[in-house]
Amino acid sequence: MQFYASPEQIMRDRSEYARKGIARGRSVVVLSYEGGVLFVAENLSTALHKVSEIYDRIGFAAVGRYPEFENLRSAGVRLADLHGYSYGRRDVTGRQVANAYARTLGAIFTQESKPYEVEICVAEVGATAADDELYRITYDGSVQDEPGLVTMGGQSDVVSGVVKTRLQPGQTLAEALKLAVEGLAIVGGENGQPRKLAANQLEVAVLDRNRPGRSFRRLTGLALTAILEDTSGTATVAEDGLEDKPQPPASPNTPADNASGPAPSTEKAVEAAGDAPAESGGKPSGDEPEGDEPEGDKPDSK
Repeated sequence: MQFYASPEQIMRDRSEYARKGIARGRSVVVLSYEGGVLFVAENLSTALHKVSEIYDRIGFAAVGRYPEFENLRSAGVRLADLHGYSYGRRDVTGRQVANAYARTLGAIFTQESKPYEVEICVAEVGATAADDELYRITYDGSVQDEPGLVTMGGQSDVVSGVVKTRLQPGQTLAEALKLAVEGLAIVGGENGQPRKLAANQLEVAVLDRNRPGRSFRRLTGLALTAILEDTSGTATVAEDGLEDKPQPPASPNTPADNASGPAPSTEKAVEAAGDAPAESGGKPSGDEPEGDEPEGDKPDSK
């Protein structure tokens, strides 16, 4: 006897299957702040990323199965590059990428035997916080334009509730980062208690609205640790939003006449210059941005 199931039942079964796979992953928070768009993901891997760059001012975050959202990320990069090469770099928008993802996921959900267990956020940074665009694309191809905040994966409803209560326009990067981390830490603790997330458990990136050209940069190392461990709220981040890098010592061969004062960009540079002998006149270098390198994503069910 031929097996039969109604289309409604098939769609319900596929939806339940995809939702369970997404809920097993660790959460991601994407929100707008004063200087751009912030991505914060709970991620123990340093090689496989859940947050990536799509184009100049467009970022990508995902939860679920790594091979599936990695395929989608690569397709989005190719689409943006082709459109930018054919027309112009300013013609590439986050809405175009989000719509392409929605069409792809919708076709997979209805036509393939197994839906993708992924949920995606496409964010585009604007000239002001009001111009930022955050799109949430679900496993069935649905698109939602989220104003200012997107949470995905894990217990996203609980995380969203915590972040929304304290989310305010005009927050600094440090304030937005601490808020996102507190939201992620509210779930998964013993006996329902909040956890403490360290810097090596997080993947943090920003779309900096003040940077010309490619605005995607990662926040790692000392810059990230300083914000998370600061309890006074006075921690600052390097001007370019990147990890603070150690300053080289003053060269003893540098003539005193050619000495220049320490760069005021970071406190570390000031300290390094202060430790050098006055006659050496070392010239500390400023923070340098990380190189643009191919992005990876997160393994299955992260």
